[in-house]
Amino acid sequence: MKLQSYQSANGPRTAVQLGDQLLDLHDANPDIPCDICEIFQRDRWLDLLRETVKQGGTTFPIDSVTLLPPIPTPQKIVCIGLNYADHAAETGDSIPDKPVVFNKFPTALAQNGDTISLPRVSQQVDYEAELVVVIGKKGKDISRENAWEHVAGYCCGNDVSARDWQFLPPARQWFIGKTFDGFAPIGPCLTTVDEIPQPVTLDVSLRLNGQTMQHSNTRQFIFDIPTLLAWVSQVCTLVPGDLIFTGTPPGVGIGRKPPVFLHSGDVCEVEIEGLGVLKNTFR
Repeated sequence: MKLQSYQSANGPRTAVQLGDQLLDLHDANPDIPCDICEIFQRDRWLDLLRETVKQGGTTFPIDSVTLLPPIPTPQKIVCIGLNYADHAAETGDSIPDKPVVFNKFPTALAQNGDTISLPRVSQQVDYEAELVVVIGKKGKDISRENAWEHVAGYCCGNDVSARDWQFLPPARQWFIGKTFDGFAPIGPCLTTVDEIPQPVTLDVSLRLNGQTMQHSNTRQFIFDIPTLLAWVSQVCTLVPGDLIFTGTPPGVGIGRKPPVFLHSGDVCEVEIEGLGVLKNTFR
C-alpha cells in the first residue's frame, strides 16, 4: 500500500495512492485519523486501511493537491553513517564496529518534487541515496528479535550533506553539515511494511542529471535494520513517525576524483526497488 500526506484546507491529511488517484482515508472512514502518525497507533491499522480501501470511496487526481512529505511532522530524524563497507572505504574511514549515529532537524525535511535551496555558505553540497525506515510502533530497548514489529514502512531518502561544514575544523561537525533546510527529502510515498516485510535485498541507486552515480543493494549493510533499531532505542524511545536513514552506498560526490558537488539546476533521483523514485532539483 502506498500512502501519501497532502495539504488540505484544514491541515495535513492522509490518503492511499491508487495509480494517479488518491483516496482520503478519513473521508472514506471517519474512524481513521487524519494524521498518519496517529493512524499507526491504532490496533491492526493495516487491516483497517485495507478494509477501507476495499470499501472504496471518492477519489481525486494526485496532481490536484499539494503533496507533503509522507511523514509531515516526524519527531526525530535519525541517520546512520558508514553503513556500507565500500562507502566507508571510499571515505577513508575504517569499518565501524558500532553504528555511527547523527541526526537532522525536522526543518531539513523535503518532499518529492521539491526544489532544494543550495546554501550560500556552502560550496560542497553532496548527495547520498538512502533507504528510510518509518517507525510505526513506540519502543524503548527494542530487541533485534522484535524489531520488525516496530516498522510501519519505507521510503526513499537523500541525506544531502554540506561537506565543507561536515568536516569543518577543528573537529568533524556531522550534524551541522547535514541539517540545512531541505537536506532530508523523502518520498515519493510511504510503502507499507506488508509490501516489503524485510527489505534485506533491495537495489539502491542515485542518478545525477540522468547519470548513475550510486548503485548497490541493502544486502551490503554493515548493520541491518533490527540492529539499528536495537542500538538507537537503547538511548531514546522511538515513536510512530520517527525516520531512520540507514546509510548510503559508495559513489558519493566527495569520494570521486575529482569530487563532484551539486550545482544550481542539478537533478537528483533516488530509486529503491519497490519504493519508487524520489526526484529533487537543486537551486
